[in-house]
Amino acid sequence: MAIRPHWKGYLKLSLVTCPVQMMPATSESEKVRFHTLNRQTQNRVVSHYVDAVTGKEVKEEDEVKGYQRGEDEYVILEDEELENVALESTRTIDISTFTPRDSIEWIWLDTPYYLSPDDPVGEEAFSVIRDAMDAQNMVGISRLVISRRERAVMLEPRGKGIVLWTLRYGDEVREEDSYFDAIGDGKADSEMMPLVQQLIKKQTKDWSAKMVADPVQERLLDIIAAKKKTLKKPVKGKAKPQPSSPASNVVNIMDALKKSVAAEKRGGR
Repeated sequence: MAIRPHWKGYLKLSLVTCPVQMMPATSESEKVRFHTLNRQTQNRVVSHYVDAVTGKEVKEEDEVKGYQRGEDEYVILEDEELENVALESTRTIDISTFTPRDSIEWIWLDTPYYLSPDDPVGEEAFSVIRDAMDAQNMVGISRLVISRRERAVMLEPRGKGIVLWTLRYGDEVREEDSYFDAIGDGKADSEMMPLVQQLIKKQTKDWSAKMVADPVQERLLDIIAAKKKTLKKPVKGKAKPQPSSPASNVVNIMDALKKSVAAEKRGGR
């Protein structure tokens, strides 16, 4: 089944405009998902909105958005009012600023999307904007309305296309100093450093998607496959390893490093 575009609109830089489409760069469709069932009937359980005070079910036509301004006091907003908050960024990604790619730290990046031309006629304009940014190692900063909220976005050239990253809001990123200041100023032990560096060198590999495989999901799929075959026979899970006592976890760092390096050397023979 073809993937539907998440958004369609226009990419604009000054007087240069081209139609574009935006597709999600990530997917969770392959994740194992469960439904909640009634154990007795094995029918699916459905959820309903219930009035918090009366306990009665609320009909869909009676559901409305509300902004809380005090205890048990809300400002009601109708769907028509929300739809009428039409910003230009609802349909157009107008690049207003450029900045060096390496000046934006990873922590600001939120969700990635693939941006591509939506019309062969617009490919030339799209390519000019993309290649000009790439040649100067620049990214574009713009704004885009997604799910009724205007987000700052970063446009990064990538091969034939552009990766659009939504950026986190300023109040979502916490300052690292408040977390790292408590760490002591002591330097790493000069005798330990070479040992750690040896371990890093031995365990260095090229990046592979296998490094972020989900063993839990793989195990769930195995269990589901087994249950499909037996239907009635429950699959016995593996016995959980017994946790070690606190005393057994107390080790000397230097000894552990030496043993690790020795093990790596023996394995390399």
